[in-house]
Amino acid sequence: MASNATIGHKCPPAMKPTSNGIFQGDNPLDFALPLAILQICLVLVLTRGLAFLLRPLRQPRVIAEIIGGILLGPSALGRNKTYLQAVFPTKSLTVLDTLANIGLIFFLFLAGLELDPKSLCRTGKKAISIAIAGISLPFALGIGSSFVLRETISKGVHATSFLVFMGVAMSITAFPVLARILAELKLLTTDVGRMAMSAAAVNDVAAWILLALAIALSGSNNSPLVSVWVLLGGCGFLIGSILIVRPIFKWLAKQCREGEPVKELYVCATLATVLAAGFITDFIGIHAMFGGFVIGVLVPKDGPFAGALGEKIEDLVSGLLLPLYFVSSGLKTNVATIKGLESWGLLALVIFTACFGKIVGTVLVSLSFKMHLREAFALAFLMNTKGLVELIVLNIGKDRKVLNDQTFAIMVLMAIFTTFITTPIVMTIYKPARKRRAADYKYRTIERKNTNSQLRIMACFHSSRNIPSIINLLEASRGIEKGDGLCVYAMHLMELSERSSAILMVHKARKNGLPFWNKGQGSDSNHVVVAFEAFQQLSQVSVRSMTAISSMSDIHEDICMTAEGKRAAILILPFHKHQRVDGSLETTRTDFRLVNRRVLKDAPCSVGILVDRGLGGTTHVSASNVSSVITVLFFGGRDDREAVAYGVRMAEHPGISLMVIHFVVEPAATGEILRIDMINNFGNKPSSLDEECLSELMKRTSLDDSVKYEQKFVRNAAQIIDVIREQNRTNLFLVGRMPDGEVALALNKSSECPELGPIGSLLTFSDSPTRASVLVLQQYSSEVRRDLDSPANGLPENDSESN
Repeated sequence: MASNATIGHKCPPAMKPTSNGIFQGDNPLDFALPLAILQICLVLVLTRGLAFLLRPLRQPRVIAEIIGGILLGPSALGRNKTYLQAVFPTKSLTVLDTLANIGLIFFLFLAGLELDPKSLCRTGKKAISIAIAGISLPFALGIGSSFVLRETISKGVHATSFLVFMGVAMSITAFPVLARILAELKLLTTDVGRMAMSAAAVNDVAAWILLALAIALSGSNNSPLVSVWVLLGGCGFLIGSILIVRPIFKWLAKQCREGEPVKELYVCATLATVLAAGFITDFIGIHAMFGGFVIGVLVPKDGPFAGALGEKIEDLVSGLLLPLYFVSSGLKTNVATIKGLESWGLLALVIFTACFGKIVGTVLVSLSFKMHLREAFALAFLMNTKGLVELIVLNIGKDRKVLNDQTFAIMVLMAIFTTFITTPIVMTIYKPARKRRAADYKYRTIERKNTNSQLRIMACFHSSRNIPSIINLLEASRGIEKGDGLCVYAMHLMELSERSSAILMVHKARKNGLPFWNKGQGSDSNHVVVAFEAFQQLSQVSVRSMTAISSMSDIHEDICMTAEGKRAAILILPFHKHQRVDGSLETTRTDFRLVNRRVLKDAPCSVGILVDRGLGGTTHVSASNVSSVITVLFFGGRDDREAVAYGVRMAEHPGISLMVIHFVVEPAATGEILRIDMINNFGNKPSSLDEECLSELMKRTSLDDSVKYEQKFVRNAAQIIDVIREQNRTNLFLVGRMPDGEVALALNKSSECPELGPIGSLLTFSDSPTRASVLVLQQYSSEVRRDLDSPANGLPENDSESN
């Protein structure tokens, strides 16, 4: 007895949750809570740092998280026993694994939210055939390689369980990771992308079924009846969930109406259901994560309920708890166990087998469906993507003693390698030709000879905050007298992120093709689309809502390609600053500014940047209530003529008055404003075009009382500002981004916003002479490439005839 007592004292005591602090003699690292906080912070810093370093290689974040977990484990930093015992002591692993598995349960719930059973039912024969080939051949080869491993480094393991686990690990395709890779490479709407997504969804479901089978077979009890009872229990849970839980969720989804917040009670009930399902599946003997996955699949995807659930929990789960699972896995991975020629040969065998099975199986079936060889290989490498699902399979196998340390390390390295090579190889072998520039359509500008032709506008917005002013601007742009009227494309700019909600958007986007997702025909339209649908019905304007989903670094490509595909005459972009309560402008996100500058450089049509200061208020102003004054500041040049053309069209609206102010150098003051040789720089062309534009405007003033023209003689910049300040009744200023002429040179000072030009910057400074909204216009020209980085961005440019 004494001996037993002595031995008991040598066992590490259970960790208390919190310490009394270092000043009272406690080491915080000996207590569960402060140690867990340190572990979480260390994990987040390392994994996010690696993700940043791997971003130029366009690698998914899961690669950084797997590598980060390995680096924190015995393969790298864990070689230092002092560090390992201080930061990841054995007594803390229970708490770490518990937090990691809670995160895993809810992540699998989010994964279930991403899968739409209706879409799976509509999967075509081609995708199903590719999915079956991508599972069966790797599964068979995995079983074959398992015999080699059992004869070498995995002796003594349960034969049946080991065979099934190896087959599942080899045949998996990581559906969420694949979706992000396709979106990042802009392949979602290609034939390859659509086929990969459909086949991967089928593969994902099949993988979970096979994994459930593997878990049922891997119990410590050797009686086959136990595995049968586990499988029957799992089937009973699935049937019960469909019959009981699914109708309840359908009722909850119907109670959640578009535009209204989802009740906290519904969210709490759903989270409790996920945990209860996890408890039941763990009780049966499968794994708690299956319960979360099944509940996620059963949640109705129509309406706002599924999206609200994802938004409320995904940041906490994906950003905080799930990385702990990678660390938990990394602590079990010791690359040092792979030593000797035999071990490295087995690693090469496993990698070759995994790649060969997926690639050959997918390529052969793809070619049988008459796919191009290059597309078939690209699809094959995409289907070879591994990820978190692979890691889950391996960890369960490790916990159930099916995989030993060396086999586990080999399989983890295989998962990293196959996922890492996906992006660079696909980029190399499959470069779909950029969407060919559309046939040169005639109307790429607002200024045109046939003023009765249809005007096509593509208006972009980042959030619902931009919508009222954009709709009021579109209302003013209707051109009521025009025969063909106005056609509007409203594009919601959404950043592609690691969040599950972004992947939900991707799934919906691929139904109609990136970069747009047309929701106008669905009954589940959100409040953004509802606003444009209401405008369409009230104003009799053709409106199509769409969503661009891309990273901020290349979303401008989607904007420009869509504008050209839709034959837009002008792109309307929101300014990267929004108005505060005190009237000043504050930056929303600097990324938006970079997007605007790139669009200005590459746009296939005219561009307008809207500096919103509450144009028309916070709601859509109906046509009968519109009463606005619009002022065009005309200095000369292509962009200013575009502003006049837009203003004249707006003046056709019965509630809008237009004032065009033409600034001219006062003859007696030529010495005060820089004089340039207009003839030598431009010839007679710019003057004639400007004069022609003003001549047409003068004719309009004689026929329309709502259009006024004034000529202002000025001597210096101060007088220009005074004239602008006098326009205190103006609701919207229209200005050209790059005005020409001597007067404009007086304001050509270095600007912090070259995308607005000298006049636009003047109207948006903190000491601006006005608080009205501003629309800065740049007219399209195929002969001129705008340089936004030039300090002399206000200098005149060569002019050309517009359409």
